[in-house]
Amino acid sequence: MLNRHARGFFTSLFTPLARWLLRIGVSPDAVTIAGTAGVILGGLVLYPLGFLWWGSVVVAFFAFSDVVDGIMARLQGRSGGWGKFLDSTLDRLADGAIFAGLTIWFFTGGEDPAIGSAAVICLVLGMVVSYARAKAESLGYQASVGIAERAERLASVLLVTGLTGLGLPPVVLFGTLILLALASVVTIVQRMTAVRRQAMAEADGTAAA
Repeated sequence: MLNRHARGFFTSLFTPLARWLLRIGVSPDAVTIAGTAGVILGGLVLYPLGFLWWGSVVVAFFAFSDVVDGIMARLQGRSGGWGKFLDSTLDRLADGAIFAGLTIWFFTGGEDPAIGSAAVICLVLGMVVSYARAKAESLGYQASVGIAERAERLASVLLVTGLTGLGLPPVVLFGTLILLALASVVTIVQRMTAVRRQAMAEADGTAAA
């Protein structure tokens, strides 16, 4: 997750835009949907065509909708569950589009099945990371722990993918994906451990009562 200073910087940067969008009648939900559509465009259209640099630029640009829609919701005083549910659901689509696009390219024109396979592994593990937290919270537990938060995962893969499109040796992208996969495994274990600890403490408390 972005650290507090980074969040504060981007909030200050995008607040004028958020106010303007609200003033002309654009809703936070519309920004969320448009941002996801833009990420899918970059991930599932530009990446499979081999435009790794421009695909990363497009994805990064539209990914900031996550910041803008949150600011808009706060300015409107909206804190209901619908916005959070929509945002979280569409985030999974966006993540899937990015890694699926890389998989398609490197299994076809990119001619590097090793990178394609690593992208598939990152896709699956990233979904499990998100699911573990969502399921834990649905059961009343906290699982917002781990070394591989979504923001860091996306920032690293977008940066290295874009640079690969500019001539960075593909092996660097392969190494990055492997590290992301390992970090995701560690995060899954951390979240499972955190939930188990809470569940055991809950069970002990119930037994003591």
